[in-house]
Amino acid sequence: MIFTNTSLKDAFIIDLDEKPDHRGFFARTFCANEFAAHGLKPVVAQCNLSYNYKKGTLRGMHYQLKPAAETKLIRCIKGAIYDVIIDMRPDSPTFLSHFGVELTADNRRALYVPEMFAHGYQALTDDAEVVYQVGEFYTPGYEKGLRYNDPFFNIEWPLEVTVISDKDANWPLLETLPIGSPNPVEAVC
Repeated sequence: MIFTNTSLKDAFIIDLDEKPDHRGFFARTFCANEFAAHGLKPVVAQCNLSYNYKKGTLRGMHYQLKPAAETKLIRCIKGAIYDVIIDMRPDSPTFLSHFGVELTADNRRALYVPEMFAHGYQALTDDAEVVYQVGEFYTPGYEKGLRYNDPFFNIEWPLEVTVISDKDANWPLLETLPIGSPNPVEAVC
């Protein structure tokens, strides 16, 4: 695998190191030893598949708090998505910064998402399928989210959002959290 740093601390783009022959190619998509050698958490607790009927569908921005904080390895296996992460770690030099990358079935690229990063994506094609390897079990009581169109982050989604869940459309804006607190960031971390 080929690990490339992103602009966010501890987040990586992972490309395949293809070994071609007359049949096609072979490539490793996950290796606990290679992940650990790059300082990444190599645990896989769950694998999830997300299917999206229509381009413009948006899912996110989700994350879980400790002790249920999740790492994710995201790969688009059919179609294309625009994947976005936001660093929600208050002690990080890239705190509240975001990064986006196109993941497609053709580029076979993956995105490693560290713990305490909000994550979401937009389907760029109809019938987009996404596989997530997740490092912790989904724990609803620790789930948090950010609004996909929060002006604080000013994420430039490639397409108009045409399909979104009520939950994702109504996550609170960062500046409104928590009500009455001098530091709204504390509510989301």
